[in-house]
Amino acid sequence: MLANLDFALIIVVLTALAGVIAGFDALFLRSGRVARAARGEQVREPVAVEYARSFFPILLIVLVIRSFLFEPFRIPSPSMTPTLMTGDFIFVNKFAYGLRLPVINTRIVEIGEPERGDVVVFRLPSDPSVNYVKRVVGLPGDVVEYHQANKRITINGELIPIEIVGPYKEEPGTVLGWEQLGEHRHRVLLTQGVLSKGGTYEVPEGHYFMMGDHRDNSQDGRYDEVGFVPEENLVGRATGVWMNWRRPSEGGPQWDRIGTGIE
Repeated sequence: MLANLDFALIIVVLTALAGVIAGFDALFLRSGRVARAARGEQVREPVAVEYARSFFPILLIVLVIRSFLFEPFRIPSPSMTPTLMTGDFIFVNKFAYGLRLPVINTRIVEIGEPERGDVVVFRLPSDPSVNYVKRVVGLPGDVVEYHQANKRITINGELIPIEIVGPYKEEPGTVLGWEQLGEHRHRVLLTQGVLSKGGTYEVPEGHYFMMGDHRDNSQDGRYDEVGFVPEENLVGRATGVWMNWRRPSEGGPQWDRIGTGIE
């Protein structure tokens, strides 16, 4: 789960407010001040107008970048370990799956669709105010099976290969493996002696089935709280780590995470 504040709504409201104030002043009030100044009167620009004119272009740039290009998120949990670590700050490509209007999230330009293996940020279907980050395992129309006994995935009857590397030293009791999903070869963690939820999942059209890379420590599409993710809930594709910051109680920052790509 990603901590989420409705920053999109806040920035839209602030940008609109600053634009209205600056625009109203330019259309109806500024000419009066100019005329009084020409007559030798001392005229000061209202504080609200001064701030609005100063901040409007900055707010507009932030709104455009955040809404249509890139948005930062922080990873608060280990469900995507070892691909993403707790405390990672990631960039999310907002235009990878089409341009969407801020706040209402309506897609206005179609650019691309998620591919199997993409790491995606999405709004939780049961609570759209919460953002999750998981890996796309099932595409629309797929039949995905997760087998508890051997912790393997089958997609449309084809067993997905995993190359076991060995014990994952950072987390006792787990095994590190390499998994191939489409064009993505990525690492996964499997916890010995733990049976996470399994089953068969038929992905509806217009939806996606997501799973975490920490297979036995991830609340994902296997659970009712997440389920299948509608296309309109997609936020964007995670592209890279630009910072890692953890509290001292969590082990402190991991500086070597800076600049890490996301497989």
